[in-house]
Amino acid sequence: MTVKPEVRVRRVYEEPEPRDGARVLVDRIWPRGLSKEKAHLEEWCKAVAPSTGLRTWYGHDPARFEEFGRRYRAELEDPERAAALEHLREMARSRTVTLLTATRRADISEAVVLADLLRS
Repeated sequence: MTVKPEVRVRRVYEEPEPRDGARVLVDRIWPRGLSKEKAHLEEWCKAVAPSTGLRTWYGHDPARFEEFGRRYRAELEDPERAAALEHLREMARSRTVTLLTATRRADISEAVVLADLLRS
């Protein structure tokens, strides 16, 4: 029986919770106004973040989320991003991983796309 990894998605500005497990920031840019100490990160995985061009095009427009997900999955096939994604998969095999983002709507962020990929 295969156990699906527990992968959570939260905003990096929310208070850490004991059940977060490994806290990993998946944004390319450091969150505004947040100290490294307050973030309580295990890792900042910039390499897995969407490209600046894709992020700018998307602009967190809910109507574009589906297309964003499709384009982002294509970007994740790039060798550097694919290696970063595999690193996150390895982490998720052995413990809970919480993917963190600074965006206001974590439910339509790259963290959600990544979480779906890690759970599958």
